[in-house]
Amino acid sequence: MSMPRVGHINFLNVLPLTYSYKHGYADGLSLTYAVPSALNDDIKNARLDISPISSIEYAGQSENFLLLPDICIRADCDVQSIVLMSRVPINLIQNDKIALTSKSATSHRLLKIIMAESYGASPTYVIENINAENPVPADSTASLLIGDDALYNYLNTPEHLYCYDIGKEWHNLTGHSMVYAVWVVRRDFAINSPKLLKFAYNRIISGLHNGIQNKNLAIKSVLSEKPFSYRDLDQYLGGIIKWDLPKEAINSLMIYYQAAQRLKLIDNVPDIEFADVKSI
Repeated sequence: MSMPRVGHINFLNVLPLTYSYKHGYADGLSLTYAVPSALNDDIKNARLDISPISSIEYAGQSENFLLLPDICIRADCDVQSIVLMSRVPINLIQNDKIALTSKSATSHRLLKIIMAESYGASPTYVIENINAENPVPADSTASLLIGDDALYNYLNTPEHLYCYDIGKEWHNLTGHSMVYAVWVVRRDFAINSPKLLKFAYNRIISGLHNGIQNKNLAIKSVLSEKPFSYRDLDQYLGGIIKWDLPKEAINSLMIYYQAAQRLKLIDNVPDIEFADVKSI
């Protein structure tokens, strides 16, 4: 049996699944670890069959992708790992330059919606490589960070900077949760290899559940290589980040797509279509 090519986000927000992949659940899968923007590109160009992608990417590729049910990366309000670091209060940003991390896609559009609809701002956005140690480039007023870099700055905000949680800003604007990433399968793979799809899906879902059940061990396994305490990650992975995909989350995702279309950040609001992974 050939191995499904499966992407995996190289961030702590999927640590439970990372832990399981390292403990047998990757058997039979050809895994690619990368940041979201790289995974977006890989599956769009058929270098992957199944992958988590930035949720905004589904809007532009829904004719090629199907969603996998019961899995995503979301947060009800605060997300902690998507932040705007700013030299000035966010309400004072207008035509300023904002540096955007090169690792994301969903958060770019999300920030643009928030700045336009919450603050009436029209900043100049530039994609740059940003690191946790120097979160705001010298020529920028603010910067958008995601993933582990964002989480570090959220928990260790420099005294001269302001830190704004983008999940909280979205919730303040809409009253809704936010889905940051979804798992998708290429339609051609789903049609041509339904048994491999089901095999991979079962690996992913069972691996996620195993990692959640063994969260303590998963956290302890990375403490020596990450700049976070057990308490930091226990809070982050014990309630802040959620991985299920209920109907309310789908509704929130559609609200995000509608806002993105309103600001012409996407062409169309996609129909949500799920892969049939349970009747194979």
